[in-house]
Amino acid sequence: MNIITKKLIFSFLISFACFDLYSEFHTIKMLNQGATGIMVFEPAFLKVNIGDTVTFESTDAAHNSASIPGMIPSGATPWNGQLSRDISVTFEVPGVYGYQCTPHAMMAMVGVIQVGDDNSNIETAKSVALQFKSSFVMNQTRLDEYLSKIY
Repeated sequence: MNIITKKLIFSFLISFACFDLYSEFHTIKMLNQGATGIMVFEPAFLKVNIGDTVTFESTDAAHNSASIPGMIPSGATPWNGQLSRDISVTFEVPGVYGYQCTPHAMMAMVGVIQVGDDNSNIETAKSVALQFKSSFVMNQTRLDEYLSKIY
C-alpha cells in the first residue's frame, strides 16, 4: 500500500469518527409513574439534533414507543417498538415527531420530539393531535402541553 492510499484511508477514518462526535445519544424512560403523573415518558418533550439517537428505555414493563401516524415529518421513517423492549431511533429528518405507548395511548401516554430547528410540520402535527387526543380518557391537555414547547 503506497503512502497516498494510506493517507486517503486515514483521512476517511478520521472524518467518519468526527461525524460520530457530533451525534448525541438520549434516553427516554417509559414509566408507570413519573414526576408528571402516571403512564408517562420521561422526558416527554425532547429537542435533539439531526443525526441524534433516542433510546426509549423499557424501565417499567408493558410499554412501547411508536410514532403516531401523521405526526412525523414527510420522508421520516415511522417506528413501532415491541412491548417491554428498548428501542433506539436515529432521527435523520428535521421536524416534529409525536409518539405514543400503544396500549396506554388512551391514558395520554404520549410524547413529542423536535429534531433540529425545523417546525414546518407543526400545524399538521397539531391537527392530527386534535383528533388523536379525542380518544384520551384522562390528561386531555398533555399532548397540547408538549406541542406548545416547539419553537
